[in-house]
Amino acid sequence: MKRYYIAYGSNLNVQQMRWRCPGARIIGTSELQDYRLLFKGSKTGSYLTVEPEKGCTVPVVVWEVTDQDELALDRYEGYPSFYYKTEMTLDVKGIRTGKLRRRRAFVYIMREERPYGVPANSYLSICGQGYRFFGFPVDKLLEACQYSRERMKYHEGR
Repeated sequence: MKRYYIAYGSNLNVQQMRWRCPGARIIGTSELQDYRLLFKGSKTGSYLTVEPEKGCTVPVVVWEVTDQDELALDRYEGYPSFYYKTEMTLDVKGIRTGKLRRRRAFVYIMREERPYGVPANSYLSICGQGYRFFGFPVDKLLEACQYSRERMKYHEGR
């Protein structure tokens, strides 16, 4: 059975994905409806995640992955302690054909109790490369930084 993976952060970077998951192939692009992109993390750094929020959207890439690729992604994402996995069904615009196909795919979401944070420039750069490659609006990343910075200040002030 084919497995599909939804990427919204550093795994939009094709070069990085080719190295990490050599069996993966790009299926197409989509959007997560009613989700917000934001940064959360730990003492080692802040990374992208998504959380439900009405009216927001997050551009994503859907990859077809092998079992070995999924294991590599589990390790990279710190599954199950840092990120957990959930399944979503979404309309994917084919990378070659432009046709819309409904696909069920898994996505990693950071544990919600993690604190808001601001990413390292190097991580932001890797994500930005993926955004530009797929023609996604880089403003989404900047909005996520601003939102997370404001939330971080709010929570520190409590």
